[in-house]
Amino acid sequence: GAAPALGPWPMSVTIGFVLLCSGVMETKSDQALVGVQNYLEKAAQSLKAITPIKFHISSRTDSGVHALCNAAHLDIQRAPGKAELSGEQLQHSLNCQLSPEPIRILSAHRVPSTFHARFSALSRTYIYRLLLGCAHHSQVPVFEKDLCWAPAGGPLNIPAMQEAAQFLLGTHDFSTFRSLSSDTPFQSPVRTILQVDIQPSSGLLSHHYEHRGLQFWEVEVRGRSFVYRQVRRMVGALVAVGQGKLAPHHIKELLEVKDPLAFPANAMAPASGLFLKAVEY
Repeated sequence: GAAPALGPWPMSVTIGFVLLCSGVMETKSDQALVGVQNYLEKAAQSLKAITPIKFHISSRTDSGVHALCNAAHLDIQRAPGKAELSGEQLQHSLNCQLSPEPIRILSAHRVPSTFHARFSALSRTYIYRLLLGCAHHSQVPVFEKDLCWAPAGGPLNIPAMQEAAQFLLGTHDFSTFRSLSSDTPFQSPVRTILQVDIQPSSGLLSHHYEHRGLQFWEVEVRGRSFVYRQVRRMVGALVAVGQGKLAPHHIKELLEVKDPLAFPANAMAPASGLFLKAVEY
């Protein structure tokens, strides 16, 4: 339906980025690194809205985590007599401003005023990319640098990891699998995991170095929402099972303890291998 001439037009945008900055959320003006939200809101200045544009982003990824497909919504308030922006115009305008950065708007369209990019999401899917066969991190192919994790210590016991992953499915108190932060005391640790799959995958240009015996695997995790660094902790614990440092049943025991301090030291997977794959509405 038609909106008032001065009213805001809610728009939804789909964002992809390889994260070379400091996470999705905006950062303080005195910080050296800035987040994806800072770049988006700076790019939105080109839209010449009569009120500042604020992006509300579906998933607040950590510094170093990538997104194949994130989502955000924004309200655009145009001056009287200014034509409304189409999704294509919004996408083109923002991408022109973002062109120097590893961030792109993949699509944009109008949504109802009741839509919220974060709270309307039905589920979020992450993938974590593992590279096996590297004796040292220096052996990671140059095109895969900062896009996967090559755990040290030889091959992983994938069947044991798959067995352990089944304990994570369903609704649990994930206190042990969340990192402590300023939000922790106010955030419920109860989450529902709908899917945990561990499957072979392929690497970028991998057919050019097949002779090196490298193997790529992906851990795919889907849930409605996650506590702080939950996916990275879950993947790290599964890799510890694959390395023989933990048994599959230890995952169940970690869940039952419900204590972040009980999580094995230095077991959290690094940010570089994690990708937000999709947000479902």
